[in-house]
Amino acid sequence: MQIPENTYNIIIIGGGPIGIACALEAEKKGLSYLILEKGCLVNSLYHYPTNMTFFSTSEKLELNNIPFISNNPKPGKREALEYYRRIASNNHININLFEKVTSVTTRSENEHLVKTSKREYVAQNVVVATGFYDIPNYLNIPGEDLPKVDHYYNDPHYYATQKTVVVGASNSAVDAALEIYRKGGDVTMVVRKPEIGKRVKYWVRPDILNRIEEGSIKVHFNSFLSRITDDEVEINTPEGQVTIENDFVLLLTGYRPNFDFLKDMGIRLSEDGRKIPEYDEETMETNIKGIYLAGVICGGVETHKWFIENSRVHAEMIMEHISKTKKDDN
Repeated sequence: MQIPENTYNIIIIGGGPIGIACALEAEKKGLSYLILEKGCLVNSLYHYPTNMTFFSTSEKLELNNIPFISNNPKPGKREALEYYRRIASNNHININLFEKVTSVTTRSENEHLVKTSKREYVAQNVVVATGFYDIPNYLNIPGEDLPKVDHYYNDPHYYATQKTVVVGASNSAVDAALEIYRKGGDVTMVVRKPEIGKRVKYWVRPDILNRIEEGSIKVHFNSFLSRITDDEVEINTPEGQVTIENDFVLLLTGYRPNFDFLKDMGIRLSEDGRKIPEYDEETMETNIKGIYLAGVICGGVETHKWFIENSRVHAEMIMEHISKTKKDDN
């Protein structure tokens, strides 16, 4: 019987490191696959800050035992982009870039219709490896939609000599505050908790604490931004409302997976506020037969639990199960 065009054993949604890892494992098992990525290769990584340094060492970011050689103990964004690009090109990974998946409909246990911005595909199995970097955690305050406000940070040069408010106390917020300060920016941090986050990179946290202590970077703890205008921001602090002059606002308050996309597929989410998708921890298969999860999306809103280092194993688990199921069906 002739297999219809655009039909695969597996459609992998997401062309990041974990999506690529899934493709490599699919090839080992002799399974036909296609990665669909809405942006460029490793799109989320591409949009990370220019000077970003990984928490993990290079060997913990490796895929398929392919060596990741770095000039530094902790590799940076540019090195990682080169590494994953070379893996994709040298292994002739089957991937369609700039093709967004719009829906996944299960027509039977062994058939899923995947619609994209360009065409339709049929797959026996679908792996969702979409990460979490696409949707910011909005504050929903007046002025959040002003041109001076951004939920993503790229390069400190843009903010040189400017009065910049950085909201947040995690790695992204701390990195932005330090880099902008060192490029001559006037930085004020707004932190809703009483201290800088405990999970901030251990070699960076002392730096930000020292800059705050000496007054080089101002900070309002136990505080939150309540209003943004063209030239000011209003901050609710324990001492009352504070209004300061301001040129730019970076709302680095974290990001979340596209939960609506998961729910539209029929994947159940926990109702305890964490929105953890339902899946088998041994196979990574969700409550929908033939639909699997891989990578950070498995953690719901707890996006700090899964990352490249500890979710690479998902690829092997998924492809082992798909391969075994395929044999059993035959």
